Amino acid sequence: MTQVCVYTNFDALPAAYRALFDASCQRDGFFLSWPWFHNLSRKGMEASLNLRIYGVESSELQSHIQSETPQLKAHLALPMCFSASSHNPLQPNTLRAVATYYSSLFGPVFTELNTEQHLHTLITFIAGELPRWDIVDMHPLPNDTAWFLTMQQAFRQAGMAVDSYYCFGNWYLQVRQRTYQQYFDALPSKLKNTVLRKTRFLQNAGRLHLKIAATIPDVEIVTAAYMNVYKNSWKHPEPFPDFIPGWLAESAAQGWLRLGLAYVDGKPVAAQIWLVQQGKASIYKLAYDQQFAHYSIGSILTAHMMQHVIDVDRVDEVDYLTGDEIYKQDWMSDRRERWGIIAFNRASVKGRLAYYYHLARRYAKRFHK
Repeated sequence: MTQVCVYTNFDALPAAYRALFDASCQRDGFFLSWPWFHNLSRKGMEASLNLRIYGVESSELQSHIQSETPQLKAHLALPMCFSASSHNPLQPNTLRAVATYYSSLFGPVFTELNTEQHLHTLITFIAGELPRWDIVDMHPLPNDTAWFLTMQQAFRQAGMAVDSYYCFGNWYLQVRQRTYQQYFDALPSKLKNTVLRKTRFLQNAGRLHLKIAATIPDVEIVTAAYMNVYKNSWKHPEPFPDFIPGWLAESAAQGWLRLGLAYVDGKPVAAQIWLVQQGKASIYKLAYDQQFAHYSIGSILTAHMMQHVIDVDRVDEVDYLTGDEIYKQDWMSDRRERWGIIAFNRASVKGRLAYYYHLARRYAKRFHK
């Protein structure tokens, strides 16, 4: 019999869910992996958020010599959370994805078998929980998947008002079996000339050293260098200081991490966190010391990392993840979008009010365009 169970932390999930997360990670990438959610939930979320991990599972009898014992089979998981800290009686009771500022992708974790049926089972359960959720919000999602439409249909069939919304653009490169040199030759002339000229200037003076750390011992050594570069960059301090060191350790243990560093005169002045997994390289974090911006040190390091993932890791795709920044278009070839799904409980006063407010904002945006 198939049922929905709710777990309050990732360590409480039965062992069968590990295989489910592993399969989803192999298909959809590290943002849906066990290490990602485990680190994010412990080191990258507000303490006021409570986990609510939904699992669609069933028990199957396994025959042994003297008896039959039930064995749990996990079909689908949806890591969600909610805030229990609001004292405002008008605040909607909101169930949201376990996805934060650090997340470039979210979605259900599932096997390929009977996905539509299991999603309907899960959404029906969530819509019927007591006390009822006024809002269910999930983002950022790939809107080009079959389950993106299935989830919206399931919420509507459960009686909720549903809408989808744009989150951000996502630039990526299709390598198409090219070598790095072939890829580099096709880049815009201005970018190519800048990278070649600035690299040659620093190398001829013996001032440039480029390093890529991938193993756990290497990462332990260079994590401090990365943090120092980030501190001297233009970026705001990390909202959760323990998240990045934790993720560097987790991703290195999985063999995914490529932590690039550029040194000028022995000082680390640029750092980039890339993740390589299942033929795809994801550019996760970039930072450089602003005092060295005139050397185009960020572009020099990006070119070095590109050469490594294309010629050494032999990836099929490079993903710039979140955002439509202009500079990304010089390096990438294609664009896709990430969207969200939001569902409102029309049976609750706060759910209806939230839905009307959402519609009013949507119409106001259209009017001002």
